[in-house]
Amino acid sequence: MTTNKQHLIEAARTVMQNAHAPYSSYHVGAAVLADDGNTYVGTNVENASYPEGWCAETSAIAAMIAAGAKQITEVCVVTKSDPPGTPCGGCRQRLSEFAAADTPVHVSNLDGISHTWRMDELLPSAFKLKD
Repeated sequence: MTTNKQHLIEAARTVMQNAHAPYSSYHVGAAVLADDGNTYVGTNVENASYPEGWCAETSAIAAMIAAGAKQITEVCVVTKSDPPGTPCGGCRQRLSEFAAADTPVHVSNLDGISHTWRMDELLPSAFKLKD
């Protein structure tokens, strides 16, 4: 396991404890490593006016952008489920906005089961700005 991967798993596991998930009880933690070398975390925040909540990945991206970073170099999402949950379709698109096609996306659960995909494996035909 790479140092970055283990660090991101731990950061996502820690923030997952702060999830606000009174409706689904599905707690998610996300950690993104940015090109500035910092790790930004987020957790899911549900709302009674479903689907107005925030996914963990969305929260982590918002923290990264608020801090002034612009590019994701690695991602980790942690759930309690077996197999570990992957980012939803909307979050895959959000992640791809700030990540390269070869950016590693790790998913893990509390039992240590994990898997890694490249961003373009999770979202092969992402919407992108034209150069």
